[in-house]
Amino acid sequence: MSRVLHGRDRVRQSTRDRVQGVIDELGYVPDGAAQSLSRRRKEVIGLVGVERPVPESDVESASLLFADEIVRGVEATVRARGWSVLIAFVRAGEEAFGRLRTLSGKVDGLIIAEGIVPAPLIGQLAGRVPTVVLAGARDESGADVVAADNRAGTIALVRHLVEVHGATRLFLVAGPNEAPDARERRAAFEEVLAAHPGTTSVGSFEGVFSAASGEVAGREVLACLERGPVDAVVCGNDQMAIGVIRSLTAAAIHVPDDVAVVGFDDIYPGALWDPPLTTVRQPMRALGERASSRLFERIANPALPRMLEVLPTELVLRASCGCPRGFVRDERRAHRGGAEPKARPGR
Repeated sequence: MSRVLHGRDRVRQSTRDRVQGVIDELGYVPDGAAQSLSRRRKEVIGLVGVERPVPESDVESASLLFADEIVRGVEATVRARGWSVLIAFVRAGEEAFGRLRTLSGKVDGLIIAEGIVPAPLIGQLAGRVPTVVLAGARDESGADVVAADNRAGTIALVRHLVEVHGATRLFLVAGPNEAPDARERRAAFEEVLAAHPGTTSVGSFEGVFSAASGEVAGREVLACLERGPVDAVVCGNDQMAIGVIRSLTAAAIHVPDDVAVVGFDDIYPGALWDPPLTTVRQPMRALGERASSRLFERIANPALPRMLEVLPTELVLRASCGCPRGFVRDERRAHRGGAEPKARPGR
């Protein structure tokens, strides 16, 4: 029967026909677990993300966010191989290594997101099972890393605010410091300010990549506005930017006329927001695809050298930074419903 199921030679056609007839009549389906055992493969990839205990807003419920796109990219790549994905989430601040060590015995490889496990433990985990860190630190030495170019994207975004719109007083809403991509974006923000004399950071807030934490950050921006002008708010992701806009709008502060607000990720709801959100597009689905492809390569050859792959990001200009309404531009295409953005004096 095995030779018939696997289409192997050395089976007479008459025998093959009789066996196939019995299989069809009984509705027989091969035992995947037994087949995987014979190949010493489970044919399962583990995908581990971080869950932050914050109230879920309508923005988070809208789907097509960062995590959703990552999952789609991983699942599509793994499905094409005929394998399956086991998805798990670890709460921020939770001691995760023990759980991941248990999970490593149930899968052929792990994709771990953004700083769930401290760097010293990554190497231990990668010694047990092939491991790829998604959105990890560039200097991670214990495992392969696939990340977006946070530095280049943030530099392009902040330079646009400073050089095109004349912003000199900026407020930073950063992501959680344990997330490598949040640290890279903060460092790039500070790099641009240092390169432009006369610009300054008038305040900062550490959020958790959620719209709810963005609303809290927005209240901090309002308090800052009572002490002096704020030209622009640079947010570590789009969800926090949307939360900031909500708080400012509720207080009758107009975006971008009074304060510009920008994000990072280019999630779908941001393009539909009022005003449409200027942001940096990172290839979220491609991150999942590349991480899973690299993991398959390491499963096939565990001796491969460690690899860092950085995917490009793109500046996407919309109205929330002060560009004219209807103006949309990114590096791949340009569409104008208004004039080219022009420099304007700082507020």
